[in-house]
Amino acid sequence: MTAATAPTRRLEFDLDAAHEAHEPPEARGVRRDQVRLLVSAGADDPVHARFDELGRFLVPGDLLVVNTSATMPAALDGRLPDGGAAVVHLSGELPGGMWLVEVRRPTERASEPWPLTEPVEIGLRDGGRLRLLAPFPGSWRLWLATLELPEPLAAYLRGRGRAIRYGHVTHEWPITAYQTVFARTPGSAEMPSASRPFTHELVTELVVRGVEFAPVVLHTGVSSLEGGELPYPERFDVPVSTARRIVAARRDGGRVVAVGTTAVRAVAAVSDDRGHVHPGAGWTDVVVSPEHPVPALDGLITGWHEPESTHLMMLESFAGLDVLDAAYRAALDQGYLWHEFGDSHLILEDRTR
Repeated sequence: MTAATAPTRRLEFDLDAAHEAHEPPEARGVRRDQVRLLVSAGADDPVHARFDELGRFLVPGDLLVVNTSATMPAALDGRLPDGGAAVVHLSGELPGGMWLVEVRRPTERASEPWPLTEPVEIGLRDGGRLRLLAPFPGSWRLWLATLELPEPLAAYLRGRGRAIRYGHVTHEWPITAYQTVFARTPGSAEMPSASRPFTHELVTELVVRGVEFAPVVLHTGVSSLEGGELPYPERFDVPVSTARRIVAARRDGGRVVAVGTTAVRAVAAVSDDRGHVHPGAGWTDVVVSPEHPVPALDGLITGWHEPESTHLMMLESFAGLDVLDAAYRAALDQGYLWHEFGDSHLILEDRTR
């Protein structure tokens, strides 16, 4: 399914600053794996737990599909032709060597979307150049662009880039704060944050319990989607070994649980409506929704999403609107925290509905 045919989001709620995580949990004296975890399992009432208790809700033979994409310091300072300062977010590389980017206006807190009306060339530090070519279809703030740098991308970003940050995070944090224990392949503009609460100790405990892990890669782009915007192409890779392990887990009665919406999109890109999964790589703009679920998956570990996020359609495909509504009401009532440094949500699909 492509973005052009996506249905309208149906879950509505209000999100205020009191429910936003403004810093990593470690800055609050909380270990990564000690953030809160709400568990939604079918029609049962939501269960409140802690992330390091995840093993209570999984059984031997369950398979966790994890995204091994590493986060790049993808925010760059730039100058417009009139000399005005800009912040450039590199969202992701597209086929043909083009880039999807967002140009933002610096603010006291971080930055805000900047609705440029025509293509321009933006100067970057040390001779780098970004040429905006055309707006990305369906978006007023994302642009197709070409990028010219004085050295390879990874080296340039290491020396001049920083982690993408939005206004709800009040201070700059090093790129290490935006990496997960599974990070191996650089390419994400923003952290695949559903995996952040995992620690090496928790992974070891789960493996001892008989829970298995399988890697995929999906390089996630910028997440500051405005109302009505839909997912854009993101690069993915589902290796042969992972496709085989998903098939084997389902054959043997285990549940396949995606860790993050990025892992869901990667699996969705290589599976059919009967739940058959094949290896594959490329770019995907798939939209998962109640009308277009992913039968190969039985659950999802995710964070808490904003009211305008199209990811809520994906969550509804696992939980159903009533279950999802109950979960979000419980999370809001109990003070759960949103965004990349926030709390977690485990959804186990009710296959009987």
